[in-house]
Amino acid sequence: METTMDIIQQIFWLLILPIPVACIAWTVTHEEVFREPREYCVGQSKKGRTILRRKFFYLFTCEYCFSHYVTLGVILLTGFQLLLPDWRGYIIGGFATVWMANVYMSLFAFIRQDIKKEKTEIALMEKKVEEITENPTSKS
Repeated sequence: METTMDIIQQIFWLLILPIPVACIAWTVTHEEVFREPREYCVGQSKKGRTILRRKFFYLFTCEYCFSHYVTLGVILLTGFQLLLPDWRGYIIGGFATVWMANVYMSLFAFIRQDIKKEKTEIALMEKKVEEITENPTSKS
């Protein structure tokens, strides 16, 4: 019975732990609050003198890449292991956390895209209504 609870607890952790990973990775790589540092990193990732420098700065512009490093920090902080109670559990847990975090980020991106589409459609409809009310004799 204890093994079942351990697995259930691990699955629970696997569903919850990627949420802050996704939040941090998305915020750093997409949101306005980090725009200036991100633009600097984009420039360095394209114009850096060495390949090591370019790749280092690229890590801060790609949510997938950055989520690996955030996950590493979270795994070190929490000691999360998945399936196995040794170093292999850390590796499995780390990659599973990265995968789940990226599923969450993909869902978030999809939802944001859908909201943006709806806002655009509403703005177009409002513009059409405004044109019709300003000029009721023309037909659109």
